[in-house]
Amino acid sequence: QVQLVQSGGGLFQPGGSLRLSCAASGSIYRISVMGWYRQTPGKQRELVAMITSGDSTNYTDSVKGRFTISRDNAKNTVYLQMNSLKPEDTAVYFCNANIRRNGRPTYGIYWGQGTQVTVSS
Repeated sequence: QVQLVQSGGGLFQPGGSLRLSCAASGSIYRISVMGWYRQTPGKQRELVAMITSGDSTNYTDSVKGRFTISRDNAKNTVYLQMNSLKPEDTAVYFCNANIRRNGRPTYGIYWGQGTQVTVSS
């Protein structure tokens, strides 16, 4: 099996910073795109940032200039550095990865368990 395990999250002050981590483990052959999504109760899950295996990145407009996505391929880990936090960033954050497993010819989508990020004074 393949699992994505997230860490980070919690309660933070406006203007503060944090870094979320997401490590993939299991029988992995290759990981292509990895990304971060967030979801607020009553809202659809929103793409926050994504990064390719070649380190090409993309961000939703509301986080540009504040958040940075990165990855460590040796550790099968993706990070989201979140700076200048705003109350509007409050959500459950999920990591996502497109993974080819050992012995399989195709890729599949995998999700982390989610972690709460609350930004409030």
